[in-house]
Amino acid sequence: MSNIDFDTRAAELRARNEALAAEQPKLRARNLAQALGVSEAQWVAAGCGGVKATALHGEPQAIFRDLGTLGEVMALTRNDWCVHERHGRYLDIQADGPVGLVLGPDIDLRVFFSCWRSAWAVEQDGRHSLQFFDGEGVAVHKVYRTEATDVAAYDALVARHAGPSRWPESTPAAPASDAASVADGEQWRAAWLGMKDTHEFFPLLRKFKVTRLAALAAAGEDLAQQVPADAVERVLESAAASGLSIMCFVGNRGMIQIHTGPVQQLRRTGPWYNVLDPKFNLHLDTTAIASSWVVNKPTSDGWVTSLELYAANGDLIAQFFGERKPGKPELPGWRELMSGLCAVPLAV
Repeated sequence: MSNIDFDTRAAELRARNEALAAEQPKLRARNLAQALGVSEAQWVAAGCGGVKATALHGEPQAIFRDLGTLGEVMALTRNDWCVHERHGRYLDIQADGPVGLVLGPDIDLRVFFSCWRSAWAVEQDGRHSLQFFDGEGVAVHKVYRTEATDVAAYDALVARHAGPSRWPESTPAAPASDAASVADGEQWRAAWLGMKDTHEFFPLLRKFKVTRLAALAAAGEDLAQQVPADAVERVLESAAASGLSIMCFVGNRGMIQIHTGPVQQLRRTGPWYNVLDPKFNLHLDTTAIASSWVVNKPTSDGWVTSLELYAANGDLIAQFFGERKPGKPELPGWRELMSGLCAVPLAV
């Protein structure tokens, strides 16, 4: 696309956005883009909403590795129903192949670079961020500058990777082909009971070619059972009251972001249930939770339980565990909390 074509397309989108924003001033970028029939990446590239966007070029892994120079930032990962924000530093960055890791004490990430397609440095309303998008133009991860960020390092990163603007074309993701039911329940249960590590679960889903919800439904209630819709609120309130340290996983196609630690400040705002702590914020649309499950997996360190939240389309919204490191058993307080949600006893 020529600069003239880009400028024309961007100007047209900005004009449409300005008209829509005047009618619905409370809509955020993601929602404005959806209402306009464009991707969020296109909305950003066009400079809608007063955005000043600089295209970042090069392999996403190269840009991502540079995040370790920035000092303290705010990392944001979200899906359609949940937003996970964590303050800290990008430490122990491993980003040489299609799967990456960040293993710092505050920012803890699992990265899936194969779907990453575009990156932008964004300035809007005085806020500076680095925003990464997949092939559909959906934001997979954002990194916000804070008062503690090394501004010179941030500016140097942008300058190092900046290039000419280019229109981010949107390519639909391939539709999922996993089965919505398990063909052989006994074989699936046996495979589940054979796990030695929670990380074996996803490869088992691939092997059996089934959805997560199908896998849970076929496992048996001692291994996976539905719990009341308000389970997540009860769990977070109990953890806040007792000081129990938890793990909260929120992800999308390109990123999983993890908080480990206690939660303290809980607040509801309309449909959103929020954690509003100094280093960790969570914004969860509880009206989007179609089902909640307590999931019980065997490992070499004993049973590990989680609370998993699913949307109506079967996508995973969020997962919660008790704080745990490999080689250590599950926290007794977390196990007790999960068992208390269940009508049927969990396998032990």
